[in-house]
Amino acid sequence: MVQYYQIAGRKVGSHYLAMGVLAALFGGSYAALSGPSKKTVQTPPINASSAEEGDFIKKFLDEQEQEAKKAKH
Repeated sequence: MVQYYQIAGRKVGSHYLAMGVLAALFGGSYAALSGPSKKTVQTPPINASSAEEGDFIKKFLDEQEQEAKKAKH
């Protein structure tokens, strides 16, 4: 048998209330524990006087980033 409750002028079954409570519990827990989304890091623009200089700076920064990753692991 199902117990019915009068909510906002309508009859609502106890099984619907139970499902709503469980959905709110698990949905809220998931949202709270999932953590913030990762932010992308923006680098400042490269103000190079020529295309070759800009390529050199990008290559240098990439090499430094790879060395930093190797040093962490």
